[in-house]
Amino acid sequence: MVQDSVRGWRTFEETVMAGWFESLTDRGMTPALAATMSYTQARHRVIAENVANMTTPGYKAKRLELAEFQHALADALERRGKKVGQPLVIEGSEQVRTRADGTLEVTPQREPAANALHHDGTNMSIEREMADLAANAMVHEMTASLLQGKYDGLRKAIRGRA
Repeated sequence: MVQDSVRGWRTFEETVMAGWFESLTDRGMTPALAATMSYTQARHRVIAENVANMTTPGYKAKRLELAEFQHALADALERRGKKVGQPLVIEGSEQVRTRADGTLEVTPQREPAANALHHDGTNMSIEREMADLAANAMVHEMTASLLQGKYDGLRKAIRGRA
């Protein structure tokens, strides 16, 4: 028996299988897809917060720019290269980085005051928020589909089906 930090004790076979499955899912594009899923979820929360506060006097919109995330992700993938088992570490961006525990941390930026300010001091455009939401939803859906395909392939391989 081996001590497991989550479930308590587990058998040696369970430990080996867990390590094997983790090594399969930490290869290739899977970590990048997982990071993209985390990012789009966080971006959706930021957009929803902006919409919810649209009529709050003085509220300044927050932004998580997709282009900045894509650039940081591309840099992380280039640094990692083809090193199997090497974690994907996103860094060098003001808006997104990988924490020590491997999870994604996002820091939304305030929309610059140079944007048009409305009479109540807000700088929001519902049209921009809805366009950002639609673009974010498309990226999220595409990423979910790609991850689903990868996991379906693993499931078929484990079950021995073609």
